[in-house]
Amino acid sequence: MRWVQDNTDKIGDLLLSHLWLSIVPIVLGFAIALPIGWFASRHPRAKGSLLSIAGVLYTIPSLAFFLILPGIIGTGFLSPLNVVVALTVYAVAIMVRSATDAFESVSPAVLDAATAAGFAPAGRAFLVELPLAGPVLLAGLRVVAVSTVSLVSVGALIGVNNLGSLFTEGYRTDNDAEILTGVVAIVAIALLLDALIVLAGRILLPWNRGVRTRSRHPASPSVSFVQRLRGART
Repeated sequence: MRWVQDNTDKIGDLLLSHLWLSIVPIVLGFAIALPIGWFASRHPRAKGSLLSIAGVLYTIPSLAFFLILPGIIGTGFLSPLNVVVALTVYAVAIMVRSATDAFESVSPAVLDAATAAGFAPAGRAFLVELPLAGPVLLAGLRVVAVSTVSLVSVGALIGVNNLGSLFTEGYRTDNDAEILTGVVAIVAIALLLDALIVLAGRILLPWNRGVRTRSRHPASPSVSFVQRLRGART
């Protein structure tokens, strides 16, 4: 399209802005939700309350959240930090449930085997539970990534520049090419981040590929993982 060729610099700047406004909340949301999910999986009494709070947070309308945040955290009305904070909250709200399910998916037998192998509670959490919960965690992270990329565009309504700005400007000037460019670019970012998360899963969780090929005894790869880890330690 001619419009795209004439506005490549503008599209590139908005794409980079959209990308960092997406990546920062995704990373922060994952890092914050991980210990909360682990705690919830180990404390059934607190689990219900934590998941309920997460559910309520996610029901806050994004535009309203962007508008009230400056009065809460003391930022400027047009500050990108408002978008980052709001989307981090949404990311945590989604990821807490996924993290809880992920840690609960680890077999108690595996935890017992890790304890018998000499792992301290902290070592068991980081070296056994976290890797085995990885596949479910990455599945939740993929949902968070797609959701965050789409919600960033709402920030354009309060003046934060990102690919959503192509929607508002295109609608105002009746420019279908500009609107379509924004849609395609946002979808491309979502697909790119999703592909990177899948690739990271294949690199960081190689044992998960083995689990898929051993469908008759799903628990055995987890136990053997602990055995291999114990061997590596010794």
